[in-house]
Amino acid sequence: MSVRTYIQSRLGSRKILLMTHVIVGYPSLDVNWRMLERMEQADVDLVELQMPFSEPIADGPVFARANQEALKKGLSTDQYFDFMARATERFGFPHVMMGYYNTVFRLTHRTFCERLRAAGGAGFIVPDLPIEEYHDLFPLSESHGLTPVALFTPTNTDARLVEIGRHGRGFVYGVARRGVTGKRTDLKAGIDALAARYRAATDVPLALGFGIAGGDDVRQLHGSCEIAIVGSALLEHWENGGEEEYRSFLEELQKARF
Repeated sequence: MSVRTYIQSRLGSRKILLMTHVIVGYPSLDVNWRMLERMEQADVDLVELQMPFSEPIADGPVFARANQEALKKGLSTDQYFDFMARATERFGFPHVMMGYYNTVFRLTHRTFCERLRAAGGAGFIVPDLPIEEYHDLFPLSESHGLTPVALFTPTNTDARLVEIGRHGRGFVYGVARRGVTGKRTDLKAGIDALAARYRAATDVPLALGFGIAGGDDVRQLHGSCEIAIVGSALLEHWENGGEEEYRSFLEELQKARF
């Protein structure tokens, strides 16, 4: 089943889908596995597995620190793909690789697609790669059954959004505000207008992320997009309150989809 077909099928039973986020290797691979188990229990719809990178330019302080810690502990590309392969075999939700282009470049486009497909990945998000620089990554993605997820940002002109939207596959990741991940987004401050701009530029499902911090935020997005993305807030709950607080927060997000 394609990512887009999967999204449409899940929307038949809820008002919005939930995509969550794990930085592979932080706090540890064992903890990552427990996070995924809790996500499964909360029936999340999609999961981003982030490949740690030394200069994660789209990530705020929480994720930037987590990336550095994962790398300090020696998380390798091989370990990342091994973890994804175990996760996709065990858990039913689609797993989307999130990472930065230097990793893709060093592997080469073909090898990256081959390894991601072999690990069971559904697609990838590479926020620092402009669509003009994808080159053969688009046809290679298609031939390997992978969904390349394009990004919309508030600073894009309408013409630029249309150009990016032409390359939308599966869904498009709409950045909910300027800046980096982590800082809470005031969803009452023009989010409907921003989502409308994004929607006008593509016909694939729209996801919104950056600063989505709780159930009320997810409910605020009902009718504005198909997918709410929650990342930094989840990690903060694990760090502040451990597994039980993490579980409780996931339940809050789960209920907010209906």
